[in-house]
Amino acid sequence: MRQFDLTPFRRSAIGFDRLFDMLEASARQQAADNYPPFNLERVAEDRYRITLAIAGFSRDEIEIVAQQNLLQVKGKKDDKEGQNTFLHLGIANRSFERRFELADFVRVDDARLNDGLLVIDLVREVPEAMKPKTIAIKTGAPLAAIDGGIGSSDEAQAA
Repeated sequence: MRQFDLTPFRRSAIGFDRLFDMLEASARQQAADNYPPFNLERVAEDRYRITLAIAGFSRDEIEIVAQQNLLQVKGKKDDKEGQNTFLHLGIANRSFERRFELADFVRVDDARLNDGLLVIDLVREVPEAMKPKTIAIKTGAPLAAIDGGIGSSDEAQAA
């Protein structure tokens, strides 16, 4: 895999360190294991879905942990060697750990296991304080000019 050098961007972009670290970590992780396969889809403007193909895993063998900006999906398969003699073992039945970096304000809404597919629904909820708001424009003089300026009443009391 080709390695990208983000150093020139780090020199001129202030406050984006976390984004660059995330890109570099993602590039390192992609070179690692690709099991289990998954799909990422955008369901609506602020809704996303991760679908993992985890055939052979039961609900009790899967753990989903959501932390700040990180979603971890782990599958723990018990080794039951010696019970069956396989002529061909084509269905992967090994333990796994998948990590997904989440953007700010993205939370897990639902997780369901059906027909060997684990579907995790995510929703992005931006707090009202963080949403853009339109400021009403008023007419007239600023309040400071009406009161005689900032601190004018303190100056008058001191004199």
